[in-house]
Amino acid sequence: MAIPVTRMMVPHARPSLRLSHPNLPNPSRVDFLCLCVPSEHQPLRPELSLSVGIHAIPHPDKVEKGGEDAFFVSSYRGGVMAVADGVSGWAEQDVDPSLFSKELMANASRLVDDEEVRYDPGFLIDKAHTATTSRGSATIILAMLEEVGILKIGNVGDCGLKLLREGQIIFATTPQEHYFDCPYQLSSEGSAQTFLDASFSIVEVQKGDVIVMGSDGLFDNVFDHEIISIVTKHTDVAISSRLLAEVASSHSRDTEFESPYALEARAKGFDVPLWKKVLGKKLTGGKLDDVTVIVAKVVSS
Repeated sequence: MAIPVTRMMVPHARPSLRLSHPNLPNPSRVDFLCLCVPSEHQPLRPELSLSVGIHAIPHPDKVEKGGEDAFFVSSYRGGVMAVADGVSGWAEQDVDPSLFSKELMANASRLVDDEEVRYDPGFLIDKAHTATTSRGSATIILAMLEEVGILKIGNVGDCGLKLLREGQIIFATTPQEHYFDCPYQLSSEGSAQTFLDASFSIVEVQKGDVIVMGSDGLFDNVFDHEIISIVTKHTDVAISSRLLAEVASSHSRDTEFESPYALEARAKGFDVPLWKKVLGKKLTGGKLDDVTVIVAKVVSS
């Protein structure tokens, strides 16, 4: 059962070059070097916003509760998007892994325009995490667009984001892992990661760029060339998000598919037993998981 596709146009607001970031030496400002020419040669840059498509497909065994991923999209300022992936291991302790990720996203959505957040992904992750009382843990990725074309990204764990321009991936986040298949995560337990452990990126975007964001259920099962092909052929973000989710879900159930997950596992020493190798066999197949996909196109407001 797929969650219905939603699509929205994010309205514009007043532009600002003021950024804040917990890992920057001066948390109140990022300085930009500007080369100026007379105004007749330097037209004002149009404000940018996002056209967003979302599609989610739960793990086949978790359809009844809708899976353990959660997400939100906000129309605040240039647009805010986030995905959280509940860590399934909590089910072994009779804890529903979806509760933490859903509450984390609900808190992030509620706090996105909080003055103390200062439109900063690090502060928003921190405040949303602090406000979450459910037991459990989750990976998270969050992106905030400034109307002047600055995309600010915060990531804890192995959810991911790729930025496409003219049919090429020009930027991608890097998964954070303790070891293979054990990602960084925000948790109800004090020994886990916090926003201070997040990876932060600031990327300039332009009209026509496409942002693909998702849980690891997308990137463990779909190669970059497949993402590029789908996004390039289908410019409607609702259609491309649905197709990407469907391809990821299909690959995840294919035990013979040479998935990105299987290739990484073998590269890190995880494979079939020796007796199977003697018979010419190897570890293959996708990774069965929840799949959440957000595709956003940068447009003029």
